[in-house]
Amino acid sequence: MKITTFNPQIVTRNAEPIVKLFEELGFEMRHNQKNAGKNNINIIRMKDANGFYVDISESQLGPPQDMVGIRMNVDNFEQTRDLLFSKGFKSVYGNDSLDLKSSRSAMMISPSGYGINVIEHLKAKE
Repeated sequence: MKITTFNPQIVTRNAEPIVKLFEELGFEMRHNQKNAGKNNINIIRMKDANGFYVDISESQLGPPQDMVGIRMNVDNFEQTRDLLFSKGFKSVYGNDSLDLKSSRSAMMISPSGYGINVIEHLKAKE
Protein backbone atom coordinates (compact mmCIF):
# COMPACT_ATOMS: atom_id res chain seq x y z
CA MET A 1 0.00 0.00 0.00
CA LYS A 2 1.33 3.41 -0.97
CA ILE A 3 -0.11 6.70 0.36
CA THR A 4 -0.24 9.32 -2.39
CA THR A 5 -2.14 12.17 -0.67
CA PHE A 6 -2.68 13.00 3.00
CA ASN A 7 -4.62 16.07 4.20
CA PRO A 8 -7.41 17.19 6.56
CA GLN A 9 -11.04 16.63 5.68
CA ILE A 10 -14.16 18.13 7.24
CA VAL A 11 -17.47 16.26 7.11
CA THR A 12 -20.46 18.53 7.60
CA ARG A 13 -24.14 18.97 6.92
CA ASN A 14 -23.57 22.61 5.83
CA ALA A 15 -20.44 23.31 3.78
CA GLU A 16 -21.14 26.93 2.83
CA PRO A 17 -19.78 28.68 5.97
CA ILE A 18 -16.75 26.37 6.05
CA VAL A 19 -15.93 27.07 2.39
CA LYS A 20 -16.25 30.82 3.04
CA LEU A 21 -13.92 30.62 6.05
CA PHE A 22 -11.25 28.74 4.11
CA GLU A 23 -11.59 31.23 1.22
CA GLU A 24 -10.88 34.01 3.73
CA LEU A 25 -7.84 32.00 4.87
CA GLY A 26 -6.54 32.04 1.29
CA PHE A 27 -7.82 28.72 -0.06
CA GLU A 28 -9.38 28.43 -3.51
CA MET A 29 -11.82 25.82 -4.71
CA ARG A 30 -10.12 23.24 -6.92
CA HIS A 31 -13.29 21.27 -7.65
CA ASN A 32 -16.80 20.75 -6.35
CA GLN A 33 -18.45 17.47 -7.22
CA LYS A 34 -22.15 17.76 -6.40
CA ASN A 35 -24.53 14.92 -5.51
CA ALA A 36 -21.87 12.22 -5.83
CA GLY A 37 -22.88 8.60 -5.48
CA LYS A 38 -26.14 7.18 -4.25
CA ASN A 39 -25.90 9.21 -1.00
CA ASN A 40 -25.68 12.58 -2.84
CA ILE A 41 -22.49 13.79 -1.17
CA ASN A 42 -21.02 17.15 -2.18
CA ILE A 43 -17.23 16.81 -2.40
CA ILE A 44 -15.23 20.05 -2.27
CA ARG A 45 -11.44 20.23 -2.62
CA MET A 46 -9.60 23.46 -1.77
CA LYS A 47 -5.94 24.47 -2.05
CA ASP A 48 -3.92 27.46 -0.86
CA ALA A 49 -0.90 29.19 -2.42
CA ASN A 50 1.49 27.07 -0.32
CA GLY A 51 0.10 23.84 -1.77
CA PHE A 52 -1.91 22.83 1.31
CA TYR A 53 -5.23 21.07 0.72
CA VAL A 54 -8.43 20.75 2.72
CA ASP A 55 -11.41 18.66 1.66
CA ILE A 56 -14.98 19.37 2.71
CA SER A 57 -17.65 16.68 2.36
CA GLU A 58 -21.26 17.76 2.75
CA SER A 59 -23.84 15.09 3.48
CA GLN A 60 -27.11 14.94 5.35
CA LEU A 61 -26.12 11.42 6.41
CA GLY A 62 -23.19 12.73 8.44
CA PRO A 63 -23.09 13.27 12.18
CA PRO A 64 -25.15 16.18 13.58
CA GLN A 65 -21.93 18.04 14.42
CA ASP A 66 -19.01 18.66 12.06
CA MET A 67 -16.31 16.00 12.10
CA VAL A 68 -12.65 16.45 11.23
CA GLY A 69 -10.75 13.53 9.77
CA ILE A 70 -8.03 12.71 7.29
CA ARG A 71 -8.22 12.21 3.54
CA MET A 72 -5.79 9.50 2.51
CA ASN A 73 -5.38 8.60 -1.16
CA VAL A 74 -3.83 5.17 -1.63
CA ASP A 75 -2.87 2.92 -4.50
CA ASN A 76 -4.83 -0.09 -3.14
CA PHE A 77 -8.26 0.65 -1.66
CA GLU A 78 -9.13 -2.90 -0.59
CA GLN A 79 -5.79 -3.56 1.12
CA THR A 80 -6.01 -0.31 3.08
CA ARG A 81 -9.67 -0.78 4.03
CA ASP A 82 -8.95 -4.35 5.18
CA LEU A 83 -6.03 -3.16 7.31
CA LEU A 84 -8.24 -0.56 8.99
CA PHE A 85 -11.04 -3.12 9.48
CA SER A 86 -8.48 -5.36 11.25
CA LYS A 87 -7.70 -2.45 13.63
CA GLY A 88 -11.36 -2.06 14.59
CA PHE A 89 -12.34 0.71 12.17
CA LYS A 90 -15.88 0.70 10.75
CA SER A 91 -16.93 2.11 7.39
CA VAL A 92 -19.82 4.55 7.30
CA TYR A 93 -20.99 2.53 4.26
CA GLY A 94 -20.86 -0.84 6.04
CA ASN A 95 -19.22 -3.26 3.60
CA ASP A 96 -20.02 -0.94 0.69
CA SER A 97 -18.05 2.03 -0.66
CA LEU A 98 -18.65 5.26 -2.56
CA ASP A 99 -17.93 4.19 -6.14
CA LEU A 100 -17.61 6.92 -8.75
CA LYS A 101 -16.24 6.83 -12.30
CA SER A 102 -12.90 8.22 -11.17
CA SER A 103 -12.54 6.91 -7.60
CA ARG A 104 -13.57 4.49 -4.90
CA SER A 105 -13.70 5.60 -1.25
CA ALA A 106 -14.96 4.87 2.22
CA MET A 107 -14.92 6.99 5.37
CA MET A 108 -13.50 4.71 8.04
CA ILE A 109 -14.19 5.55 11.70
CA SER A 110 -11.71 4.43 14.36
CA PRO A 111 -12.82 2.81 17.63
CA SER A 112 -12.07 6.15 19.38
CA GLY A 113 -13.98 8.24 16.80
CA TYR A 114 -11.59 9.84 14.32
CA GLY A 115 -12.09 9.30 10.60
CA ILE A 116 -9.82 8.34 7.72
CA ASN A 117 -11.37 8.70 4.28
CA VAL A 118 -9.61 6.06 2.17
CA ILE A 119 -9.65 6.92 -1.55
CA GLU A 120 -8.22 5.18 -4.58
CA HIS A 121 -8.30 7.05 -7.86
CA LEU A 122 -9.20 4.69 -10.67
CA LYS A 123 -7.05 4.77 -13.75
CA ALA A 124 -8.65 4.25 -17.14
CA LYS A 125 -8.17 0.68 -18.33
CA GLU A 126 -6.67 0.43 -21.79
